[in-house]
Amino acid sequence: MFTFIARRLVMLPIVFFGVTVIIVLLMQLLTPAQRAAAYIRSENQANQIPQIIQQYRLDEPWYVQYGLWLQRLSEGDWGYSRTTNEPVLTTLQKRFPTTAELALLAILPVIGVGIFLGTAAALNRDGFIDQFVRVLSIFGWSIPTFVMGIWLLVIFYGLLGWFEPGRISTEYVVQIAQGGFQRYTGMMTIDAMLNGRFDIALDALRHLVLPVITLATVQSAQIMRVMRSSLLDALSEDYVRTARAKGLQTTVVNRKHARRNALIPVITLSGFVMIGLINGVVITETIFNYPGLGQWAAQAALSLDYASVLGFAVFTAVVVVIANLLVDVLYGVIDPRIRYA
Repeated sequence: MFTFIARRLVMLPIVFFGVTVIIVLLMQLLTPAQRAAAYIRSENQANQIPQIIQQYRLDEPWYVQYGLWLQRLSEGDWGYSRTTNEPVLTTLQKRFPTTAELALLAILPVIGVGIFLGTAAALNRDGFIDQFVRVLSIFGWSIPTFVMGIWLLVIFYGLLGWFEPGRISTEYVVQIAQGGFQRYTGMMTIDAMLNGRFDIALDALRHLVLPVITLATVQSAQIMRVMRSSLLDALSEDYVRTARAKGLQTTVVNRKHARRNALIPVITLSGFVMIGLINGVVITETIFNYPGLGQWAAQAALSLDYASVLGFAVFTAVVVVIANLLVDVLYGVIDPRIRYA
C-alpha cells in the first residue's frame, strides 16, 4: 500500500505538468494583447500594452512562456486578478475556505444520502422504495444545476422569503465590519462559533441551505443509481448465497458482505462527484451570490481575466489529482482483496 501511495505521489508532478501544459496551450488562443491585460494593475498601465508584452515576453513561443509561468508560479506570483483587484494567490487564499465550507457540507449528503437510498432501493427491489428512488435519481440526474438553483431561489426566497442569497445577512456583515470578529479558518460557521456568535453561525447555515440542496440533489443522483446497480449485482454473487446458506443473518450478509463490495464502484464515482462539485459551485455560487471561488471564476471568465481563469484552472487540476489519489487509496481500505505491491 505504501509503495503504491509513493508511486502515485511521484506521478503527481507529471500529471500536474500535463494538465498545466494543456491549460497554457488553450490560453495561447488569446492574443498577446489580451494576455497582457492580466498584468495591468492600474488605469495608468492601460496604454502600456506593448511594454507589458515585451516585459513579460508574451510574444515568445508557448513553451518559453510556459517555462516563465512555472518560474513565476514557484515564486508565488500567480498573476494579478483584475476581477478582485488583488493578486490571484491572495484571492485563492481568501475565497477557498468559503467554497470549502459549501463543498464539505454538500458532499456529506451527496455520498451519505446516495449510498443510503441506493442501498434501500436494492434491498427493496421493485417495491415502492425502489420505484421512488429510481424516479428521484432520474429527476436529479436530468435536471441541470442552474435550473435547480433558480427553482429553489424563486420558491424559497422569491415566494416564501425563507432563505436569502449571499453568505450572511446584511446586519451581520455590518457587525463584522465594525471589528471584534476574529477570523480563524475563513469558514463563517466555524469562525462564528469560535467567536461565540452562534446567531451568526445559524444565519450562515441558513444561507447555505439552498446551495447545498442544489449541489446535493444533482450529484447524489449518480451515487443512488450506481449504488443500487452495484448492490443488486453483489447480492446475486455466490459468496452472498454461501453466507446465507451458513445461517448468517440477512442484515449481516447485506451489510458486511454485499454492501462492502458494492461500494467499490461508488468510491470510483466519488472522485468524479468531487469534480462535479467543483464545476457545480461555479454555477451555484453565481446563482446564490455566494462569494467563493466559483463566483470569482465565473466573473473572471466573463471579463476575460486571463490570470484569474488560469489560476482557478490550476487550482482545480490540483484538487482533481489529489481526489483521484484518495480514491485509489480507499480501494484498499474498503476491499481487503485489493493489495498494492
